[in-house]
Parts: sequence; C-alpha cells; structure tokens
Amino acid sequence: MTRPPYRRKQYWNEPEMGWYERAYLFEILRGLAITGGVFLRNMGKWMTGRKGALTTYYPEETRADYAAGNRGKHVLTQRPDGSPQCVACNMCATVCPAKVIEIDAAFDPDDPAHPKYPSRFEIDYSRCVFCGLCVEACPEDAIRMVKEVPNLPSLDRHGMWLGKDELLTWHPLSDVAKPYPGAPARDKSRGPA
Repeated sequence: MTRPPYRRKQYWNEPEMGWYERAYLFEILRGLAITGGVFLRNMGKWMTGRKGALTTYYPEETRADYAAGNRGKHVLTQRPDGSPQCVACNMCATVCPAKVIEIDAAFDPDDPAHPKYPSRFEIDYSRCVFCGLCVEACPEDAIRMVKEVPNLPSLDRHGMWLGKDELLTWHPLSDVAKPYPGAPARDKSRGPA
C-alpha cells in the first residue's frame, strides 16, 4: 500500500515571491555589508586604542544599558529587628512556574502580629527562570529581585541553592512597603486626633 505524497495546505492569501526575493543574492550582499561595516568599525576603534564592541568586563564593570525593571538575584526584606518580613504564606512557592522555592513554616508565639515565620527559605537557582512572579505574588513585600547577580554561576549544582541566611544578608533591604509592626489603627468614629 503506497501513501499519496504529502501536499502542503494552500492558503488563499499566500504571498508569492518575486524575482528579487527568489534571487537571494541582493539580501545576502546587504547582510554582508551590515556585518562587515560593524566589524570594520569595531576593528578601527580597537586599533586606535578606543573601546570597540560593547563588551562588559564583569565583575569589574556592569552594563549601563540594563533596563530599570531588570530582574536579578532575590533578596528577603527585613523587619527592624533583622528577622525576615516573610510570614511563610507560600504564595511565592505556589505561583512559581519552575517550582524552585521551598519554604518551611515555623510558629513564634511571642509575635502576636505575625506568628508564622520561615524556618527554611531556599531557592534553586539552577532551575529559576527569573520571571518575577514570586515578587508580584508576595502580600508582605518580603521578597524582591535586585539587578546585581554576583557569584551566581557555579559548577556545583548544590552551590546553586541559596538559603534564608544569604537571601537576608547579601543585599539587606528594610524599606518595605508594609512597615512592621504596623501603626495602630485610629478609631474614625472619634474624629481627628
């Protein structure tokens, strides 16, 4: 039994290439001209002692053209006493598409405002996709991402797991959007103070 040859579906508005597109020669020459021009400009700058290509010598230099919303390494924000702002609600771990955040919650009876806190907070950077969904999902403004990413690459997979201690002390942030502890709410029925 022989199969009929595969026939690609024909569309009613399928574009047709003219002789200019079918020749390809003009487009190849135009691409070579662009590439050659960039190469010659960079080579001329290099030969005269100026910096040619936009090469950043990391970590001595950082790129100036990073976007303002660039997402880098995670940090946990701190309360005034140095403890994490995180209340171990697991919202960040739930929304993470790569499932790289692991949190173990603990109970502190001495803190009536937020009795839950993370006893373990770890992120597996070997699988993190740096999407920023964990930052958006956090109701306490406890996790953020900063532009700098020092010493993140590693040859050891176990070295890519970052724990609570490093997330708190690497780039300490305490300017949280929800201050802790919150100011007591005024009774609006009594009028202005």
